[in-house]
Amino acid sequence: MGIYQQSVQDIIKVRTSCRSYIETPIAKDKQDKINEFLKNNAKGPFDSKARFILVSATRDDNEALKDLGTYGVIKGANGFIIGACDRHFDKNMEDFGYIMEKIILFVTDMDLGSCWIGGTFSRSTFANKINVQEIEMVPAVTAIGNKRSKRTTLDSVLRWVAGSKNRHPWDQLFFIDDFNHPMDEKMANKYAIPLEMVRLGPSASNRQPWRIVKENNKDVFHFYLQRSKKYSRNINLLKLADLQRIDMGIAMCHFELSTIEQGLQGQWKITEPVFKDLAEETEYIITWVGKI
Repeated sequence: MGIYQQSVQDIIKVRTSCRSYIETPIAKDKQDKINEFLKNNAKGPFDSKARFILVSATRDDNEALKDLGTYGVIKGANGFIIGACDRHFDKNMEDFGYIMEKIILFVTDMDLGSCWIGGTFSRSTFANKINVQEIEMVPAVTAIGNKRSKRTTLDSVLRWVAGSKNRHPWDQLFFIDDFNHPMDEKMANKYAIPLEMVRLGPSASNRQPWRIVKENNKDVFHFYLQRSKKYSRNINLLKLADLQRIDMGIAMCHFELSTIEQGLQGQWKITEPVFKDLAEETEYIITWVGKI
């Protein structure tokens, strides 16, 4: 069965951001399972150090959310998953996104709601709860809790404004040999499902910054980050966590878990292929090399 009770595909498809919760505590057996999962799943593909804790929600958390303009949007959360990572590690955000999404899928598998909250929490009550160290940062937290049976009007409006249901088509995200030749599901062959799970992934402001180039006639997939315009300038100006790199970790998580479920073997490698005419602010991240 693996680390989840349901199939990864089903969990990814059913999971949505939940902003309103029933204000009852998470059952202790579920808390225990989450804590065990956090302890055993704190390593990403790039091997950076990260740690995660589950804490009960308190009134003090509202102040941290208020600083991000999130206060009043998250209602009734029973708890938060807080993560801290090494602020100096080169691929810290990718690993953070990979691990946190793996955790969120586990929470979803237990029929709990969740909502990514990204920004910067290094001087917040959340940072205090995880006892953040000088070399660490807290780039995001996740609200979790018991879901309401029906989505609230506010939640529905926020999803509509964010365009949460909308996803880019395949020909804008996936390519063969270079960025000039779009890939369809038939070309992807046995990797069609892992790529579709990437396409369905959540991302900051639903920007969907992942771009993947498959080598022709090979099970080799190069992952690129296509930044939104002026994004780098804004994160430096506002001193925010690089959420689009976290998004790439989410994409890697969906891809890898789906390949495992499909019985496809492979590994992550740094190869940095050379492609001509890359779009502005396009960054190579990593490559998946499938085993024959």
